[in-house]
Amino acid sequence: MISLVQPLIPALRRYARALLRDREDADDLVQDVLERAIARWAQRREAASVRAWLFTILHNLALDRLRQGKRRGTAEPIDTLPEGRLATPARQDAAIARDDILALVAALPEEQRTVMLLVGVEELSYAEAALILDVPMGTVMSRLSRARERLRRMLAGESVGARPALRIVS
Repeated sequence: MISLVQPLIPALRRYARALLRDREDADDLVQDVLERAIARWAQRREAASVRAWLFTILHNLALDRLRQGKRRGTAEPIDTLPEGRLATPARQDAAIARDDILALVAALPEEQRTVMLLVGVEELSYAEAALILDVPMGTVMSRLSRARERLRRMLAGESVGARPALRIVS
């Protein structure tokens, strides 16, 4: 049993830290997972993966702890708390700005919007975006450049027509 569980401990600790965002709490959680696994080893399904079983235990225990923390809150003497923790800053401005940017992205022409979302949001490489859209990589780069410029102009409040008027040059 130990030979099956011991190699999984670093991965369990990483996952616990990612869930709880606190090293000590994560180590305590992994300890609880290991205790539960040892106590209930006989209840484990033989066909099931030990790794999946341990991660399931960890995930469920982490969710329980997070729910408990939300219900209970933190208990600290009020005199020791920094003033910044006594009040919560307003988040409306960030939500409004996010919604404004999403509306501007939605207003981009389709080919610019798709490139912007693939490269800017999903963090795909130019080559991956070109493969997905079935266009040359240079096309992806130019569409992304035009999309960024158009967003900059829209954010600055400039008028963005479909195309600038052409001049006849003699």
